[in-house]
Amino acid sequence: MKFYNRKKELKNLKKIEQSSKESSKMTIIVGRRRIGKTTLIKEAYPEKLYLFVSKKNEALLCEEFIKIIEHELEVRIFGEIKKFKELFEYLMERSTQRAFTLIIDEFQEFLTINPSLYSDMQNIWDSYKDRSQMNLILSGSVYSLMKRIFEDRKEPLFGRANNKMELKVFSIVTLKEILEDYYPNYTPDDLLSFYILTGGVAKYVEIFVDAKVFTLEEQLDLIFDDYSLFLDEGKNLLIEEFGKEYTTYFSILSLIASSKTSRSELESILEKNIGGYLDKLENEYRIIKKIKPIFAKEGSRTVKYEIVDNFFNFWFRFIYKYRSAIELENYEYVKEIVKRDYETYSGLFLERYFQEKLRLSFAYSSIGNYWERGNQNEIDIVAINNESKVMLIGEVKRNPKKIDLYKIEQKALKLTSKHHKYKVEYKGFSLKDM
Repeated sequence: MKFYNRKKELKNLKKIEQSSKESSKMTIIVGRRRIGKTTLIKEAYPEKLYLFVSKKNEALLCEEFIKIIEHELEVRIFGEIKKFKELFEYLMERSTQRAFTLIIDEFQEFLTINPSLYSDMQNIWDSYKDRSQMNLILSGSVYSLMKRIFEDRKEPLFGRANNKMELKVFSIVTLKEILEDYYPNYTPDDLLSFYILTGGVAKYVEIFVDAKVFTLEEQLDLIFDDYSLFLDEGKNLLIEEFGKEYTTYFSILSLIASSKTSRSELESILEKNIGGYLDKLENEYRIIKKIKPIFAKEGSRTVKYEIVDNFFNFWFRFIYKYRSAIELENYEYVKEIVKRDYETYSGLFLERYFQEKLRLSFAYSSIGNYWERGNQNEIDIVAINNESKVMLIGEVKRNPKKIDLYKIEQKALKLTSKHHKYKVEYKGFSLKDM
């Protein structure tokens, strides 16, 4: 699959490279695994020194790195180097003589290999950065650990980075562009399933494109297969984040994916206080987010939670929840459940799709949902332009024939009565509007 999007990121990385020729620059790149960090870095820097931190002994890692350094920089390293700090100082010293880009991928893995290395790197960096020309790119996919390394005031590398880049999923505009290139006769339903099941994650998009699976049926056949990457994906990506308490986190996420979205609902089912878990899932791991009714006051307790990542939502809803059947390789059973529930399940993501579409129009200052106490008078989309005093109230349905704008007007009476100075537009959104 060809390289898509990331124009802003590429431009920024090129700019950083140029400025590193005056004095060394440290850039952090974070983003969940499979998002395309390595692909972006390699696209931005065809000429670079790329080191991947795998989980192995530090001396063995240095031995591997020395071979790469000698080949890429066309140098010979004499003597025995078993500590990465010595290798890093050697590279900083080299960068006083010539400019180059050093990429250290999965940088957070040094925490398990040798955590004192970060302090050593800080001292070396501070000593050399003003008189050297290194474009240092530190990439990591365990968000909580990367945040701790660079944003915790107690950590040695706090405040050392010049730039931070958080890589996001592909936008709906990019997903449409990809489908137009590889499956130009796609239907709105094809676009929706592509959006739900890949979540815009670059690696999943690439897998679907390479396998030429563009309909829901084809995509489910790919996911529910003996050799599928997707069946263990949530477990493989998140256990390292959550550590030994992963079962509690997985239970919470499975319930949220199954529409148990309030804290009280979750706690009544799990029979324990989960405030701390929710806080970490939202602020440390960035996997869920709070949803409040638009215009809700700051301290409002009218809160729901949703999983941010489309694919993780699907994994917890259909793969983790039915893991017993998955273990038995009874994939047809789970596929039938997905097909049975898909029309209702996909409705949530159709809402997300249109909210993103409205955000990308840059016509509104605020976009969200609305509901009143007890989940009464729920409205799918409310978009506000506070400058021009315009309010868009939207209903989202897969089938346009089920959209009832009069009913939406009645639901919105309390909302509109508080904003009588706004010009209100009522609009329906369906599959055909995608």
